[in-house]
Amino acid sequence: MPGVVSVFGVEPFRIGGTETYSRELSAQLSEKGHPSVLCFLSKPPASVEEFLKLPNVSIEVFEDSINSGWRASSKLASILSQYQPEVLHLHFTGFLGFYPWVGAIRSVKKIFFTDHTSRPAGYVTHRAPWWKRYLVRLINRPLTKVVCVSDYGYRCMTALDLLPKDRFEMIYNGVDLSRVSANADRARQFRQRHRIPEGRLLVVQVSWIIPEKGIPELLRAAKLVLEKNDNIHFAMVGEGQYRQQYMDEAVRLGIDEHITWTGMVQDPFGEGVYDAADIICQLSHWEEVFGWMVAEGMAYQKPIVATRVGGIPELVRDQSSGLLVERGDINDVAEKLLQLFESPDLRLRMGQVGRDIARNKFDLRQNVAQLLRLYDLQSNNLKPSN
Repeated sequence: MPGVVSVFGVEPFRIGGTETYSRELSAQLSEKGHPSVLCFLSKPPASVEEFLKLPNVSIEVFEDSINSGWRASSKLASILSQYQPEVLHLHFTGFLGFYPWVGAIRSVKKIFFTDHTSRPAGYVTHRAPWWKRYLVRLINRPLTKVVCVSDYGYRCMTALDLLPKDRFEMIYNGVDLSRVSANADRARQFRQRHRIPEGRLLVVQVSWIIPEKGIPELLRAAKLVLEKNDNIHFAMVGEGQYRQQYMDEAVRLGIDEHITWTGMVQDPFGEGVYDAADIICQLSHWEEVFGWMVAEGMAYQKPIVATRVGGIPELVRDQSSGLLVERGDINDVAEKLLQLFESPDLRLRMGQVGRDIARNKFDLRQNVAQLLRLYDLQSNNLKPSN
């Protein structure tokens, strides 16, 4: 039966946005009687593999998928020959490469690419030079559609004029709302596991521990907040090469007893990250194309403090579901956090608005269903006529 081969240039080490998307895609393909082949850079750990495994799912290790050279193209050709899909969908593999032509040569009917790219801070949309437009149209001629995960991403891609505008489609990333449920026991266990003192209000940022995610600014804002209210705690949930540097910075600032570094959490939903949080923070420096963790926090009815960058204003309705700040303005960050700390009613009201926005715009099931309509696969579960 023809199905879908999805290539993800990521390692599936946790149950995050990519993994929940993969599972929902596979589930909806299963409803229509189609197989789903999920290709990752490495083999998932047992818990993630168990989460992804449905009867119609095959998992392939595609180690070189982010490097679309000869060796990687040969590997993709082998996968396509084995599964003979009707659709090939590329994620996190780079916009330019041989993969679309590999798919065309292997008789794949439809080839999709999703742009997950966050742009550098201050990025200005522009039209690409003529030679680049010509080259890209040649390289990506077999592409059926380019999927953009926000209006911001759509504007960036279409402004380049690299492909005809009708080849682009906007479909938001989504949150698996079936996994969202408030759980006081999970919240308590998360705080106990990470030795977060009882009674402190908790600010959580879930992200890579890298400069682009605004960790230095959050630390400096935390110092300003704690000078006025020391009944507050900050949790940095994630991992990254700058973690030790930022831990040392927290010590230098004298706030390390109010900062928890959890390391990588394999399943933020299942391990109570959002249950425990009072406020979700996302101080991205670069132009965040979407903000998956912002959408997750909204789904959990948490107020958001985030930078006004990239696609984040499409998620956070300023003064309604959260508070937006300018990039690098630590004084405003501190002021907004204190405003939320001092008003439980405001936190509750903003959380409720955010929850409703997440249900209406970022429901993973609805957004994956929109993608399947683009695939236009016919159901293989049709009942025989009498």
